[in-house]
Amino acid sequence: MASVNKVILVGHLGKDPEVRYLEGNITVCSFPLATSETYTKDGVRMQHTEWHNIVMWRNLGEMAVKYLKKGKLVYIEGRLRTRNYEDKEGNRRFVTEIVGESFKLLGRPSDFGQTTKSSANENTTDEGEKEQEVDFTENSNDPDGLPF
Repeated sequence: MASVNKVILVGHLGKDPEVRYLEGNITVCSFPLATSETYTKDGVRMQHTEWHNIVMWRNLGEMAVKYLKKGKLVYIEGRLRTRNYEDKEGNRRFVTEIVGESFKLLGRPSDFGQTTKSSANENTTDEGEKEQEVDFTENSNDPDGLPF
């Protein structure tokens, strides 16, 4: 029987990704990701934040270190992995983490250092063709910054 191990998260980075290089110059980066849910309990609005350990390998890890920063909103797809190890006192510890397989930056254009919309709505390419400019300021007043 087939099985599925798929995780999809949208959350904010808890700190900048930490990078390590293993034998053979293999890149691995890790960082915490916070996801939050809001609910009402007895008429009081409550918020619960869950923290996830994210690990990304090789080229994806290098891209994560380059583009992801603390506080950034990101969409991550990956798989769940549980591993164990022995700590310094000899105790057996278990860690559950998400092995990232892809990510997409989310948020407002200002989060990426883009400037505001120019006065021209169209740009000209090298071939003289018109290229339509995309208006990223459409949802700039949206408090959560999500595109949906």
